[in-house]
Amino acid sequence: MFALPLGWRGYGAGVDFGPPLMASAIQPSSRREFLGAAAFALAGLATASRLGAADAPKVSVKRPPNPFVYKFNIGKIEAFSISDGHMLFKQGLELMWPEADRPTMKDALVFNRERLDALPLYVNIMGLKVGDEVALIDAGFGERHPNPNFGWLAEGLRQLGIKPEQVTTGFLSHSHSDHLDGFVDNGKPAFPNAKIYLLQEEYDFWRGPNPDFSKSKRDKKPLPNMVKTVCRNFDILKDQLVIAKDGQKLFHEAVTVIAAPGHTDGHACFEIRSEGESLVHISDVVHHHVLMFDNVGWTVAMDHDPETAVKTRRKLFARMAKEKSRAFGFHLPWPGIGTVVPKGDQYAWVPERFSWGS
Repeated sequence: MFALPLGWRGYGAGVDFGPPLMASAIQPSSRREFLGAAAFALAGLATASRLGAADAPKVSVKRPPNPFVYKFNIGKIEAFSISDGHMLFKQGLELMWPEADRPTMKDALVFNRERLDALPLYVNIMGLKVGDEVALIDAGFGERHPNPNFGWLAEGLRQLGIKPEQVTTGFLSHSHSDHLDGFVDNGKPAFPNAKIYLLQEEYDFWRGPNPDFSKSKRDKKPLPNMVKTVCRNFDILKDQLVIAKDGQKLFHEAVTVIAAPGHTDGHACFEIRSEGESLVHISDVVHHHVLMFDNVGWTVAMDHDPETAVKTRRKLFARMAKEKSRAFGFHLPWPGIGTVVPKGDQYAWVPERFSWGS
């Protein structure tokens, strides 16, 4: 019993002709042909064994980039997903509401073989490129964040050969630190040529005299400092902030702003369209790839207005399921691309197959 040399599979050319052919799989027309094939294969092996390392042909291998940067397309628009890092909330299901449903939530996690000791959240930044212009939807934590698990966006842009000056448009879904802070670098705008669009309701909430968190289940102690940080960032970006309107088309009219309140007062999603293709950036409408799909009525403590967040999620999911739009989840497993599909009277997240090659 013998196998033909691996070279027969065509690996060097990037072509796979199937598993190595075994003698038992060969159907020769005669014993002579069979022995001839065997002799040919063994001769090849003997020749290869006589070649020293210095004589072996050198193969130039172009490997894929660091896998936290992923390119894809939406019609004719070049798009990319850059992981800005990941979070792990040790409170686990204590962050999820209503409290009475937590046993059912646990069952859903067990069924899907998800971890129970903590709640993982990913941080995915979506970029769009048209010509030399780049748009970013949110900007993560910022490269100078002291936690090494955060702030990878800048390195990802460098890998793509994108300079900060090329970013001409920024979309701010809302002003929590994992979305806003990356637009600022060391007290200055990180992308000096970018207009950064946000909804009026988002700006007014944080600039108001008494931002109202009374409906939120989140810990209230860090909130005063959070408000100060947001306002400081707004001050740094004051010459770049532009108020957008629900339904407005921006960035070569490829991006439509969708008001999606609940997570914050001025929370926004974004629909990207090109050549008949559609993808909806669902921002923080959902935070987990099982929870909030299994039951759209489940909410996370960080929602400012949980009841409104549920209404928004129902409306958006129903629209996306009907139109069969692709989706991009900011907090879903990287690269965050998939589809929201109906599952009974609820939904499921179906991640899109991704590949470094075509």
